[in-house]
Amino acid sequence: MIEKIPFAHLDPSKKVSVRPGIDRVTLAYNKDLMLCYFYLQKGSKLELHRHVAVQNGFVIKGKVRFLKEDGSSFVAGTGDGYVFDSNEMHGSEVLEDSELIECFTPMRPEYVP
Repeated sequence: MIEKIPFAHLDPSKKVSVRPGIDRVTLAYNKDLMLCYFYLQKGSKLELHRHVAVQNGFVIKGKVRFLKEDGSSFVAGTGDGYVFDSNEMHGSEVLEDSELIECFTPMRPEYVP
């Protein structure tokens, strides 16, 4: 059974490394939805990948180029939101030190602390 965390405070000491230069703090979640905070260092990359969860994000600060399977891309900066559908191939290149908040539905069990 998936544990439910109905309330969470952003605590940078709980960072988990996703890839070099990409760290995550898992916040509140239940079986249907998960909220995460990401710290990204300039120059870090996330290869093209896909997952079942829909991913909706918001750039708190910084700038990230998001890559798509067809070779297209878009740059999201401070104040921008974005979404990737379930199983939509995507990746990223971090153009500036950045912080993002992302919501996944359904929740991602591999992100449970």
